[in-house]
Amino acid sequence: MNTGAAAGEARPGNPIDAYLAAVPEPARSALEGLRATIREAAIETMSYGVPTFKLHGNLVGFAAFKKHCSFFPMSGSSIEAFQGQLEGFSTSKGTIRFTPDKPIPESLLRDIVAARIAENEGRGRVT
Repeated sequence: MNTGAAAGEARPGNPIDAYLAAVPEPARSALEGLRATIREAAIETMSYGVPTFKLHGNLVGFAAFKKHCSFFPMSGSSIEAFQGQLEGFSTSKGTIRFTPDKPIPESLLRDIVAARIAENEGRGRVT
């Protein structure tokens, strides 16, 4: 379900706002910070129950779990490309796990999002 919001724009009744409202602190604040970094670049939506950002297709997403938060670059190649900078974070093919007390650095997050934008634009995908 797309919120219809342009990049960086929140709408009343936004499902991502509702998702975050249900997340307990301190995870909520960590995910809100992550969201603020990403939302300038892409359109917010929910996909498979996960807050997702789209630009020329699915770009990145995030979620809260009981003991950690996850950032989903939606591309295994992005995680491989930044593996050296992700030391200290638990990663898998499509997930970077972090905790509120050790968030993904904003500069690294911006670099990953920029790489994903370039990857999606290179595929010629539509939003």
